[in-house]
This record gives sequence, C-alpha cells and structure tokens, in this order.
Amino acid sequence: MTAPALEAPAPTRLWTPRRVLVTRSAAERPHGQRVLARLEAAGVSDVELLPGDRLPSLRGDDDRAAFMAAKDTMALVVPPPSKRRLQPIPPSADFRLDLAEGCPAHCQYCYLAGSLSGPPITRVWADLDEVLDGLDPYVGQGRITSGTLERGGEGTTFEASCYTDPLAIEHLTGGLARMVEHFGTHEWPGPVQLRATTKFDDVAGLLGLPHGGRTRLRFSLNAASVGRRFEGATSTVDARIAALGAVARAGYPVGLTIAPIMPVEGWREGYGALLEAVAAVLPAGTDLTVECITHRFTPGSKETLLDWYPRTKLEMDESRRTTKRGRFGSVKHVYPKETMAELRTWFEAAVADRLPQARFLYWT
Repeated sequence: MTAPALEAPAPTRLWTPRRVLVTRSAAERPHGQRVLARLEAAGVSDVELLPGDRLPSLRGDDDRAAFMAAKDTMALVVPPPSKRRLQPIPPSADFRLDLAEGCPAHCQYCYLAGSLSGPPITRVWADLDEVLDGLDPYVGQGRITSGTLERGGEGTTFEASCYTDPLAIEHLTGGLARMVEHFGTHEWPGPVQLRATTKFDDVAGLLGLPHGGRTRLRFSLNAASVGRRFEGATSTVDARIAALGAVARAGYPVGLTIAPIMPVEGWREGYGALLEAVAAVLPAGTDLTVECITHRFTPGSKETLLDWYPRTKLEMDESRRTTKRGRFGSVKHVYPKETMAELRTWFEAAVADRLPQARFLYWT
C-alpha cells in the first residue's frame, strides 16, 4: 500500500558532519554515489575522496579532542565481506541488517561504547543495494520471531538500528528510505518485517513511501528528565513523540522502545507522563509494540563512557548493581532483582492501562 500524503513535523535536529571521508570503492557504488549527491545538497563542504580503501588514522595525542573529531566525522566505505553474513540479534529480531555503524548523538549511556572499537566515527556502508538483493535466503531461517508462537506473526525480522540510528543520518544517506521501499515492494518468499528505532524526528521523507506495512518504525523514548540530562545531540522527547504520531498516521506499524529505564527520583510520574503523551498522538487502530530495556553497563563500556563524558552524572556504581554473566564469561551490571521486579511490575501494568492496544514484546 502507499501511505497517504501527510504533513510531518519540521525536524528539530539535523546532523552536519564537519568531515567526510570516502573510500575509492564506496564512491564507485550506486548507493555511494547517491550519498555523495545528498552530501552536496546538504552543503557538506569537507568531503575527501580517498585514493584507496583504507581510512586514515583518526587517533590523536589528546583523547578528548580525538573523540570529538571522530564524533563529527562520517566515513563512506564498503565493509568487509564478513558483514554480508547476517547475525541474529535477540531479543529484538531474527537478523541484524546494518546500513551504518556509529551514531552522531551524545547519549551518556551509549551502548555502542561497549560494542564498537576505535574512534567513534559514523561509518556508512556503500554496498546497501547488494545487501538488500541478498536477503531472500534468510527468510524463514530466523529463531527470534519467524516460526515462534509468540512473535511468528511478525515474519522474518531484520533490525536496522543495532549499531546506528538510521534516522540520525537519513538526510545524508537516504538509506532507510531505500530499505523501506525494498521491503514494501519486493516479492518476498515469505512474510518479513524491517525494524528500526531512533532518537530523531526527521520522518518527512518516509511518510509517502510504499512501505506495505512491512516496516515497523520504533522511537526510543525516556522520561523527560532522563532525556534532558543524558541524551545529548538528539531530538527532544516531545519531538520524537510527534514524529511517532506522524508515521503512525501514515499507516506504519510503530513501536515504543522505552530505554534505558532508570529508577530516578519521580520515575513513576515521569514514565507515566511519557506513556500518556504517546497515547495522545496515536490514531485509533495503531499497530503498536512496546519494548522495555533497563539501564545496564559493562566494565569496558563504563571505562569508555567515563573517557567520553568525564563529567557525567550517570549512575554506574557496581556496588548498587547485580552482576550478570553471559555464556562466555561476559559481565553486565544490572539493577538488583528487587528493583527489576518493582520496575517490571509497574511498567507492565502502566502500559496495559495507558496503551491497551499495545503488544508488550519483552522486558530486559
């Protein structure tokens, strides 16, 4: 189906990188050429076409200066062949489908701090067309949603926002729109769904696309006090809620990702107000899911985040947490069992009360 033409709220924040590095192979790809055209249209002046396929070193003597320079840098590259082999991404989706790695936002709890190594530049993949053309063999092969009793109706799911915020860079890449159109118009061998989550609000270019109901756009939202304090360089919570309403009116299945949940002072009132604000913008019959993710950190992510944001007031006190160990010895510091139980009980009841049409996907 084609979504009706609807008015979108004006974007409140658009990222303009100070420097763009483009490898030779990326510049030769059709998607790479589309990105270059968008960069020119956006007025990005410092675009360096590299003679080969290796990026220059972005490390410097001053770690803080190197961090800020990296955050202001975008690289257009062709990833290694190993990136073409899609990996499962529980509990969100059957497979990870990356169009980029890295994010221009400054969230002080950023989970990418423990997932991506090296300077935090935003790397945009130029081989998007080839990746989309190779998705058919994955249909029906997932274990998170496809073939499951609880979420089988979603089909085979592909998560586009595991290592980036696709809407944060959409005005420069057009990659998310390309994915939405492909999922909406391609003749798939079975039911599928593209999933993307964002902390931004520039949705105007998505509203009229032939999405076919096969893309679920989710908005990562938090209590207003948490958003103001810890989510730098993102669209405001209110702006994201307005964008959520706009895409819902355009017929998209939508989602609310409440993350990271923190039991800050007045958390019940803050999160209750959030749920009420979301309910107010959604049209009747909206296909809505809810995912709840509590704040957690690893020893490595804590060290990186304190390097990135040395003045942060984010609570990362191991003595106030419970240690959770993964299958291969990895360590995460999560809230104690009693706190988790209190939070989960409240959220499940509050979502059922304020958003009765929503499907509660998972709590973690």
